[in-house]
Amino acid sequence: MTPLQKSILSAVKRRPMTLRELQNNLQVDNSRLRTTVSAMVATGELSLRNGTYVPGFATYQNEATPNTIPCTLVKLAARFGFASRDDGQGDIFIPGRALHGAMPQDKINVKLFEHPRVEGSSEGEVVEVTVPNNRFAGTVCLMDDGRMGVEPDGCRDVKFLLAKQGSEGVHLGDKVGIQITHRGPRHSDHRAAVVEKFGSSDRASECAKAILYGRNARLEFPPEVLAEAHAYDDATIDPTEAARRMDLRGIPIFTIDSAETKDIDDAISLQKLEDGGYELGVHIADVSHYVRPGSALDNEAFERATSIYYADKVIPMLPTQLSNGICSLNPNEERLAFSCLMRLDAKGEIHGYHFVKTVIRSRVKGVYKEINALLEPEEGADLTELKEKYAEVLEQLPVMDELYRKRLELRRKRGAMEIESDEAKLIINEEGRCVDIVKRGRGTSECMIEEFMLLANQCAANAGRTNKVPFVYRVHEAPDAEKMEKLSATLLACGLNAKFKNPIPTQLELAALLDETRGQPIQTPVHTGILRSMQKARYAPQPLGHYGLVLADYAHFTSPIRRYPDLAIHRILSEMLLGVSADRIGRDFQEFAQRASEQSSKKEVDAVRIERDVEDLYKAEYMHEHLGEVYTGTVAGITPRGVFVELENTVEGFVPAAQLCKGEAQVVDGVSMLDPLTGRSWMLGTSMKIRVAAADVALGRIDFEYMVE
Repeated sequence: MTPLQKSILSAVKRRPMTLRELQNNLQVDNSRLRTTVSAMVATGELSLRNGTYVPGFATYQNEATPNTIPCTLVKLAARFGFASRDDGQGDIFIPGRALHGAMPQDKINVKLFEHPRVEGSSEGEVVEVTVPNNRFAGTVCLMDDGRMGVEPDGCRDVKFLLAKQGSEGVHLGDKVGIQITHRGPRHSDHRAAVVEKFGSSDRASECAKAILYGRNARLEFPPEVLAEAHAYDDATIDPTEAARRMDLRGIPIFTIDSAETKDIDDAISLQKLEDGGYELGVHIADVSHYVRPGSALDNEAFERATSIYYADKVIPMLPTQLSNGICSLNPNEERLAFSCLMRLDAKGEIHGYHFVKTVIRSRVKGVYKEINALLEPEEGADLTELKEKYAEVLEQLPVMDELYRKRLELRRKRGAMEIESDEAKLIINEEGRCVDIVKRGRGTSECMIEEFMLLANQCAANAGRTNKVPFVYRVHEAPDAEKMEKLSATLLACGLNAKFKNPIPTQLELAALLDETRGQPIQTPVHTGILRSMQKARYAPQPLGHYGLVLADYAHFTSPIRRYPDLAIHRILSEMLLGVSADRIGRDFQEFAQRASEQSSKKEVDAVRIERDVEDLYKAEYMHEHLGEVYTGTVAGITPRGVFVELENTVEGFVPAAQLCKGEAQVVDGVSMLDPLTGRSWMLGTSMKIRVAAADVALGRIDFEYMVE
């Protein structure tokens, strides 16, 4: 804040002032004062009331007001909001009258009410916006007085006026990117300008662009990053560098991915040993050789922290010269790799490993569907062409399947949980519209590669922990007691009197419940309940273990093209291979590991949210073409307002309680709904016949109508 801004703010804090009064009080040039005041109004540092200027709710004061709690506003509707405490101690409910114009992602200070309406709850009032968020995507609408306005995405029933300048050519229902130019004490007093025009809110592709804008996704690489990337145009490996590495070009290494994958960062090799054991090689693109610390490429990769995959598109962490070029393990091209070579016994137990820098040549780009066809051939299928394609690696496939089956049995014995969940594959046509949705299947090859990658990740974490160096671990902590109480209530409502030996159940106990209910009518509520009781996996510099996988050591090593934590630990492991002491690595990487963990955890959450929200848009677009059609689905969620029904293709829609119940719906632990007047009831996992009633693409919302059977 400039000295003049501080003087203006100090003056209006004493009493409201007109522009002339400010000029007389501060004795400053009129033109400069007008410019400064206008800028302060735009950022919310000042508000204009009845011709006088008063302090705004965004004052950029770094210090918290006494007796207030620093928070971030995370949810906003017309009559309420929720603020997430910066200290991680939960959320605070903010009534509409106490929001004072605060917007989602604003950094705010909140003062708790001494007497909340609900005893024991946290309720409060926004007393200050310390860092405002003025960038939003939204849908153009009409204000009550007929003027053109905008409803920001994620802010139900919140609207404010659009400035005429920049709004030319914008129509009702269009998706736009906006900048709040003026903040008032209420949302209705805010003003916004259109800075991006995307198109009709009936098109999922346009709404997706708006989501990316509103979430500040980094779509373009800065010029300095592209300049560094262009050095790798049509690049080949450096023979001098290759000569320093273990040469594995003679070994039949190959990749297995989906057919459309272009950023291939992992490959495998496997050999059956004479003693019945196995030598498994997991070979990962050596991205750290090309992306050096402090480079523009590295700084940008750190900021992005992950690639974002949505619909049929990707926002890569690294430019295509690396992600699809020199760092991608393309078939029949020599590549620099970072290999984890593992020795397993005849039972599939790991007995040793070592990491080494290598040069490799992938023999073939394997495709999951094709590998599955070779491993589990259908009767009468002609596999001649496939066998020719995979001729150089064909002998490895049954050995891989054999090792995978042994590893699967070990995973089950230790209690690793296998929670059933369905993923959707969106079929997008050339015009960018969603024309079909199918359930993404998982065959043997998908599970096999996942297990082999898990082994390499486990070894990487073990190397970091046992050598006591700074590291970025993938951690998944045990669930807390409160969530376990909710899970017990859910299980009881499902008719399962599950008794655990301790307040926090073991993974074996939960895995047994999953297996017991798999394929049963109550699979959905039990599996969903267990999933919701889990903590969220995250990145951390401490080796806290992975509860769900039942592993003391776990990290992410296998995807450095698309995940920064993998790149980070490649860098640390490289130092270890060079013989750098643990003390030196500690000095060089301690702070880096902490920052990389925090940034990667945050950006992962952002990416998942974008991917899910965009998927909802395309699902709504698809179902809009099927309005009036009748389907049978499964009850996937129950609330007092109604139930969510999931169709076979993973599409989910909402059925209001008023359509189901003549009386007031009674909901038991989010598991079942009962109509006390008719005695009819619905439970998670039960089937329901519905008709597609509405599909709002802009909101990604689908409404179903209950069809009485």
